[in-house]
Amino acid sequence: MPASKLSDLLIPRIQTERLVVTLLRPSFAELMVRFRQENRGHLGPWEPLRTPQFYTASFWQAQLQANLIDFSRGESCSFVMMNPAENQILGVINFTQITRGTMQSCQLGYALGGAFEGQGYMQEGVSAAIQHVFTDLKLHRIMANYIPHNGRSARLLARLGFEVEGRARSFLKINGQWADHILTALINPDSNL
Repeated sequence: MPASKLSDLLIPRIQTERLVVTLLRPSFAELMVRFRQENRGHLGPWEPLRTPQFYTASFWQAQLQANLIDFSRGESCSFVMMNPAENQILGVINFTQITRGTMQSCQLGYALGGAFEGQGYMQEGVSAAIQHVFTDLKLHRIMANYIPHNGRSARLLARLGFEVEGRARSFLKINGQWADHILTALINPDSNL
């Protein structure tokens, strides 16, 4: 998609009591680089192995451009959670693998900066983003998975109303190792699809 078309794209901007949840434009790549560099050790145990390129501005300029293209196509919604001044990223909330047709579903993934844990930011941001996905995107089902020993994710998803549906063996390669995951889902309460 040409950059001129992306500049016309209507980007969701969700404001909560303490956060702005939105998609980041490529011109703000340095904010993502700072978030990723500051949280490299903190997020490493919960994410795929990252190459050195992942922590560079050139990578994030291209990735943020791709995120906008995917959003314009209805394939994903890669949100960032920012402070009200919109000059710091606190975390990310990604709705990927958006499937229409008979499924009307997506996958949820998220990450929060270590300095912001235990303050309710993730629940505040994810709750607002879920409302957008259910109300504006009109999806029926959101699926989220977590590593069994990730108690924080288990508690967050339970508070948000996600129900455990099972366990998948050797499901995703996290931090260089195949890891089992607990499978959960949340159904849109207003969906009559």
